[in-house]
Formats: sequence, C-alpha cells, structure tokens
Amino acid sequence: MGKRLKLNYKIIFHFFGLLFLFNGSFMLLSTLVSLIYKDGVTFELFLSGLVTLLIGGFGMFLTRDHKKEMNKREGYIVVAFGWIVMTLSGSLPYILTESIPDFTDAFFETMSGFTTTGASILNNIEVVPEGVLFWRSLTHWIGGMGIIVLAVAILPLLGIGGMQLFAAEAPGPSADKLHPRITDTAKRLWLIYFGYTAAETILLKVAGMSFFDAINHSMSTLSTGGFSTKNASVAHWNDTPIIQYIIIAFMFLAGTNFVLSYFVFKGRIQKVFKDEEFKLYFKFIVIFTAIAAILIYFNVDTSKSSIEHPMVLGYGESAFRHSLFQVLAIVTTTGFVTADYTLWTPFLTVFFFGLMFLGGSAGSTSGGIKVVRHLITIKNGFLEFKRALHPNAILPVRYNKRSVSGDIVFNILGFFILYLLAFIVGALGFSMMKIDFTSAIGLAASSLGNVGPALGDFGPVNNYSALPNIGKWWSSFLMLIGRLELFTVLILLTPFFWRNR
Repeated sequence: MGKRLKLNYKIIFHFFGLLFLFNGSFMLLSTLVSLIYKDGVTFELFLSGLVTLLIGGFGMFLTRDHKKEMNKREGYIVVAFGWIVMTLSGSLPYILTESIPDFTDAFFETMSGFTTTGASILNNIEVVPEGVLFWRSLTHWIGGMGIIVLAVAILPLLGIGGMQLFAAEAPGPSADKLHPRITDTAKRLWLIYFGYTAAETILLKVAGMSFFDAINHSMSTLSTGGFSTKNASVAHWNDTPIIQYIIIAFMFLAGTNFVLSYFVFKGRIQKVFKDEEFKLYFKFIVIFTAIAAILIYFNVDTSKSSIEHPMVLGYGESAFRHSLFQVLAIVTTTGFVTADYTLWTPFLTVFFFGLMFLGGSAGSTSGGIKVVRHLITIKNGFLEFKRALHPNAILPVRYNKRSVSGDIVFNILGFFILYLLAFIVGALGFSMMKIDFTSAIGLAASSLGNVGPALGDFGPVNNYSALPNIGKWWSSFLMLIGRLELFTVLILLTPFFWRNR
C-alpha cells in the first residue's frame, strides 16, 4: 500500500485566493455597468465583488508563507477545484440580486458560463438587469481562454512556475508554444483574445446592435459560449443578415487554434494553410454547410417566418446563412441559435446531434472532442489496414509532416473511449430522472461537449429550467469534465492519484 500523498496545501489555497481576487475584480466591473445603466442592483453587485475580494485577500494573506513550488498533482487539483471555487463565488451576483435566487440554479448558470456551455435556466432573459447580464457574459469570456491561463501570466510575480497549470488547463495533443516562456504565451493569447473581442464589438455596433448587446455577444462568441441578451438568441436579428455574418466570421475564428492567429499577425500566413487540422476544420464546415443548405432548400416549409422557419425573404441566401450559422454554432460549441434545427427534417436533427461530438480546433476556446483528435484517429484507422497487409512494416501516424508518438495516439484513443463512456453514463444518469430518451442523449452530448442547445424538451428554443435539481447538478458535473477534457477531473477520482506510489 502506497503512502498517502503529501501536498503543498498552502500554495493550493493561495492560488484559490488569487482566483477569488480575479472574480471579485470582474464583479466590480459589472458593478460599473450596473451603475451606468441604473438597473437597480448596483449595491448588490458591489457587495458580491467586495465579499469575493475580501475572501480572496484573506486567503492569500493566511497562505503568504507558502513554499513556492508546485508539482503536477497540485496543478491538477488547482485547475479542477479552481473551476468549482470560481463557480461558487461567481454565483453570488445572481443570488444577491435575486436574479436567480435558488442556489442550484445560480450554480448551474455560473458553471454553464465558466465552462462556456451556454445552457441557461432563465425563462425571460430580457428582464434581467444589465449589470447581471454583463456578469453572465463575463463568466463566458473569463472561462473561454481559461482563468487559469490568465493567472499563469502573473504567477511569476508570486515566484511560482506555471507550466504545470498550463498543461492541466490545456491537456489536448497540441503542444504549440508562441514563446518559450509560458507567461509570455499566456499574455499573447489573451492579447489576441481581447483584440478579437474588441473588433467584433465594433463591427456589431456598426451593423446595428446596441453597444450593450454588441459587447455581450462578442464575449459570448469569442469564448464559444452562447449566452445572449435576447430570449430568441441571435434569431432576434434574423432580419439583419450582416449581424449574423459577423458572428459567423468570429465563431469560425474562435474555433480555430489561436496560435494560428498569432502566426497570421506575424505575417506567417503559410503556417495556417499548411496546418492539417485547420484544413480539415475548414473542409468540415464547407461540407456540412452544403449538406444542411441543400436539405433546407428542398425540404423546409417556408410558409411562415419564425425561429423555426426563418427562411422567407431571400430564400436561397437565407438557407445558406442559417445552415452555415448553425453548423458553426454546433461544431465550435458556441450554441447560438438562429433557427430550431430540430424542426427542419429528422435527418438534420440527427445530423446536428452528431456534430456535437466534433468540436473545434485544439488551442481554441471550443469544447468537444477537437478536430485534431478525429484527424489522428482517422489516420491511425487507415494505417491499421496497411498494417494488416504489412505486419512487419513500421508505419507511424504523421501530423503536419511529423511522426506522432505512439503515446499520443494511445492517449487519443483512450480519450475517445473515455468520452464515449462518459456520454453513455451521462445519458443513463438523465434517464434515471425519468427524462425521455431523445432529451437524455441530447442533454448528455450537449453538457459534455459544452454545446448548450440539446434535443427534445431541451432543444434550441427551450432552456434547462425544466431539468430537476439533481439533473442540474449532474449536467454541471458533465460540463466541468467536458471543459477540462475528462482526464484533469476524473484523475482526481482515482485512488492512486492520492498516493505517493
């Protein structure tokens, strides 16, 4: 029997204190928005921020004499429990303003925000105070790039190396670095992220959105989250195609590896077109959009215009736009809605359900399995045919003209199996709550993939308010393990993690 694991608890709680400080600071930003719009909840938002800042400051003070060393296991603990800490403190604005007075609902909405899932329990979003809506969108924006990566950018100021945290926050197969120092990597990623958000805000404002709607939808788009300020989501602007095309463009960018964006800004555009994952991601979008557009054009009843059937004027263009929008919204796991795709055709319902398992690029803010994992799995599958004919041949999987180590291939195959098992167990959990089959599998796929819209009773034009409380906790757990790509959270549930050997 191995010895019990000794952990540097002081540095773990010191970091939790830092997360509280981050959260509290962003709450004060929401307080400023509330003050500007005079929405009546300024004091409550200020109190939320103040309480969160005091808890964080007190926690950091008590652990100020911590050993400035963090191993990989402590990194996993900080990341996994850090998201829970962020969610617990992030629920305060909803509860104190009584926008969402129930703790379970507030926790669910916050977890959905930080994990960029976009599932909501709010039945009337448009009556929620502006300061609270801004906080709701901020949870997306913070979670999109990862509050842990943001924290890594300033950890050297505390004398702490952040490589372990970055590895745990982004455990995918991509190991691209923008700069040898992880701190500079995080800073560059956030600079690109902020720049895209500002650019989309300006474009949406020029296109006709109010500034408040523009900045909220920009934060939701770049984080591939999906929270909207309107009950009808982006379908509210179905009569303003330019707004939807702007969001389409930025959803596409948000679903690509942010490292590629950095290369473009450095003038190394050839790196983008040589990247195999990007090329497959682009082909997926084109092919899937073409399939959906053709089926919509020939099958969808356009006798009325609504969120279910939005294609009346400019039918050919509209069929293309709504197809492209919904394909990108599901593939990138943004989850915005311009139409109820479950009412188009039975084939398209199953089609979009399948897209929930795709995901965007590694190194993006998307959830899901990620395109690079699909790519390497497909390549390995084809090589198995060759290995069957030539058993003695050495046939490595190649990605971007480099051999992929067997360990990475095995890791990806293991991830697929674990993801499938998590989906099955997730669906079984919902079915035990007497939720019908279609709704159960939709909830499991959407929660695990951080998509937002599901199927059945929880489809694109519905929300999660009808989910029983235990279902909201189960969905929150699936959101968390999906956002942190399974291993980071599930490894904490294994006995050997907590032993030295």
